[in-house]
Amino acid sequence: MVDSLKKPGFEQLRPGIKVPAKETLLTPRFYTTDFDAMARMDISANEEELRAILEEFRADYNRHHFVRDAEFEQSWDHIDGETRRLFIEFLERSCTAEFSGFLLYKELSRRLKDKNPVLAECFALMSRDEARHAGFLNKAMADFNLSLDLGFLTKSKKYTYFQPKFIFYATYLSEKIGYWRYITIYRHLEAHPEHRIYPIFRWFENWCQDENRHGDFFDAVMRSQPQMLNDWKARLWCRFFLLSVFATMYLNDIQRHGFYASIGLDAREYDKYVIEKTNETAGRVFPVILNVKHPEFYQRLEVCVKNNEKLTAIANSGTPKLLQFFQKLPYYISNAWQMLRLYSIKPIDVTATQGQVR
Repeated sequence: MVDSLKKPGFEQLRPGIKVPAKETLLTPRFYTTDFDAMARMDISANEEELRAILEEFRADYNRHHFVRDAEFEQSWDHIDGETRRLFIEFLERSCTAEFSGFLLYKELSRRLKDKNPVLAECFALMSRDEARHAGFLNKAMADFNLSLDLGFLTKSKKYTYFQPKFIFYATYLSEKIGYWRYITIYRHLEAHPEHRIYPIFRWFENWCQDENRHGDFFDAVMRSQPQMLNDWKARLWCRFFLLSVFATMYLNDIQRHGFYASIGLDAREYDKYVIEKTNETAGRVFPVILNVKHPEFYQRLEVCVKNNEKLTAIANSGTPKLLQFFQKLPYYISNAWQMLRLYSIKPIDVTATQGQVR
């Protein structure tokens, strides 16, 4: 039998512990914020809804869900080659994203405990959920003889500072797009079980409900802070974060289309569906959403896909770094231009048909 650590090969910190993926613009990030400013937030404008969500978190509907069953207890060496590499990358990216949420929410719960107890307990219970998700994913990686050292990840990753309102925009979208990603894969594999190459996908239905509840929490927090939704700056930032999240997902997934093909999905059609549903969901709280059906929307994202393919080829060419920089520069400029043109597409004003955001 071929050693599974060699098919495919991954750099390791020590035997069985994978070196974390190199940080790029498209990799999951760890965040920090102004904890004092968040602690001073007055949530009284929507405290009733937040307390109702807190009761849902306390109910802990998934407390018995993340338990591995006998189906995991087998060799997974038959998943090999490129499919194995892409699947391990999928597990790593997912684990890193969930662990990032755990760290942020845990720190928020600690910093807010004495000043904003409702928010503090909500964050504590969400960090519980994210820890379960990350642990479940890391155990799945271990089935492929690799795992992440989450303690090392905590110390080695760079932390990105976001103002509190940006944390809310970004995490709301992250949780809601996570819901649509998980439920779409689950429904597809429920209809086509022959493509379920690994048992973790059976957990996605309940899993995505955690993501949905987390998103509802951030929805309620933003509604308690009208300034985050009702002025012209909020409209610009909502557009920015929608575009950032959608573009990042699209570029990442098309780059890894082989993984989606292995479970019977077309990466482009999958992403278009998830983007459309997340965009619609965001319209329940954001004052504007993107016009993702504009003919230029995916055309310009496809230009970025081609640019990224060329950037990867240059990076792997072995030419000197300085020469690579000048070779890459036109594609970086092109990507920036495509993003600017996408941002300039007239958004859909949700408040025009639904009234002013509360």
